[in-house]
Amino acid sequence: MNLRRVVFSKKIFWVGLGLLAVAVRAVAPAGVIEEYYSRGLFLFIRKIFGFTTNWLPFALVYILFFLLLFWLLKSAFSFYKNTGKWQKKILGAVASMFAFAGGAVFFFLVLWGYNYGRIPLEKQLKIEPKPLTANELEQELGFAAERAWHFRALLETGTDSVVSAKYLPADLERTMRSCLTKKLNGFGYPTPGRVRGRLLYPKGLLLRTGTAGVYVPFTGEGHVDPGLHYLQLPFVLAHEMSHGYGFGDEGTCNFLAYLACTGSGNDFLQYTGYLYYWKYVAADYRKYRPEKYKKIWAELPPEIKYDLRGIRREMDKYPDIFPAIRDAAYSSYLRAQGISEGLKNYNRIIMLVHAQREEGLKKGY
Repeated sequence: MNLRRVVFSKKIFWVGLGLLAVAVRAVAPAGVIEEYYSRGLFLFIRKIFGFTTNWLPFALVYILFFLLLFWLLKSAFSFYKNTGKWQKKILGAVASMFAFAGGAVFFFLVLWGYNYGRIPLEKQLKIEPKPLTANELEQELGFAAERAWHFRALLETGTDSVVSAKYLPADLERTMRSCLTKKLNGFGYPTPGRVRGRLLYPKGLLLRTGTAGVYVPFTGEGHVDPGLHYLQLPFVLAHEMSHGYGFGDEGTCNFLAYLACTGSGNDFLQYTGYLYYWKYVAADYRKYRPEKYKKIWAELPPEIKYDLRGIRREMDKYPDIFPAIRDAAYSSYLRAQGISEGLKNYNRIIMLVHAQREEGLKKGY
């Protein structure tokens, strides 16, 4: 048997597998994905990840990184040592890259990515999120500020005027996972396998690329940057764990993180949830009414402003690297997964929170 033909056939196989996986994603209805993947195959995958990653004292992504680095070096060495014609060398290298891409796409979709096509959370909750007017945004801003101040007033201020870190739960990962799974189970979603929320070192690795956390489908773990301010950690941890339980939409994961924090029963966690939500609403509102926003900011309780400034000071330590390129690349990725609004998808939290509150008011709770 010709060895070159065997190798080439394997490369074609992986390219074909990747294309097949993409084709399935393109044609499969949301109901089919929800029933047979998100509530079927994915639950089995989640259990396996829960069993294999729970016992590791470090993030599995480090091993994945070194394996990838080893493969790249091995491929480069093989290319250099190949004494064949340069045309065949280049053709072989291109074929290898396509095969790698095909395999990566296949495993990305099978291990987690098909969740992008599941039935939206809002249909499960029977709510109808809609874009908010400037007046409605202003009402949400007032609601978030009032709730944030209610819980902030219950907490002591540290010596630097920012709320003390002593309120952060000792086992934050376990606490946030418990809060999140309780919410998801209440909505009728199964949550098998413990999703890990790891700190990914070195500090600033994620923040310098414009993100606070990342979920890696190939390892089944969520990761957050340890450079985050402690007031940000609960929300971001819950967000990444939400990805791990089968939700791809960024706005949905923000909404679930908000619910996990604000429904925790812990004053500090509830404060961080409303504070994070206030920041999202404020970012949208000031685009429409910048002058009115200045007045609203001036009227915020000093303690909340201290905390927001404390977060900003911490974030300023890790400025973005090539933010325009990063935003364009990630927006393209989200659109490729069927999220047409790209990075703006993160702000769907506002529509979801508002819609849920409106539905609650209609039902009298």
